[in-house]
Parts: sequence; C-alpha cells; structure tokens
Amino acid sequence: MNFEIKKVDDITVFKLNEKRLDTNISGLVKGEFTLLLKVEGAAKLVVDLSEVESCDSSGLSSLLVANRILNSTGGFMRIAAPSEKVYSLIKITQLERVLPVCKTVDEAFAELNKE
Repeated sequence: MNFEIKKVDDITVFKLNEKRLDTNISGLVKGEFTLLLKVEGAAKLVVDLSEVESCDSSGLSSLLVANRILNSTGGFMRIAAPSEKVYSLIKITQLERVLPVCKTVDEAFAELNKE
C-alpha cells in the first residue's frame, strides 16, 4: 500500500496514493489509522483521496473506523478531494452525514482550523 503522512501544526494529512480503496488494502488502511489516532494521538485528520478512483464497502469501513476513533477521543476528521465516483458512493450510502467531505485539502484544513 502506498501512502504519505504529513503533519502541519496540529493537523495530520493521510494521503492514499492508490487507485482503489477496497478489500485488498482496507485492513492495512485501518491499521494505519489506528496507529495514527490511538498510538500517535493525532486529533485532527484529513484523509486525502485525490488519487483514489474507486472505493468499495470495505474501503468506506476503513474511513468509518478512523471516524469512530476520533469521535471517541474528541477529534475531528475531513475527507478531502474524493473523485466523483467515490463521492457518489458516500452520498448513496448517506455517509456524508457522518463523514464531512471537502472538495480540496485546503478546504479541509480551513474547516479543521476552526475546530
């Protein structure tokens, strides 16, 4: 799995450099989120999906794991720059109520800086 982690002040950016967020890598993504949020204590997370072209239910599940951990620790999360296809899946499953989505990473930063 190819990804980058960048920290800017108190905001952590997790950029997934994969075309698919699916069953093949969702377990690894969940593991990384758990390390970042529980072990390293990140409280504000931007998940940059700008490289991801498609996602399945297990991919969405990995995003929900991060969201659940952050909710339990008083943290905040934003999904940034999903493709139309990924955003459609988030909307169809009505997860935009739970997973705040931003058009860009900059927009996600602006929102998290207000938290």
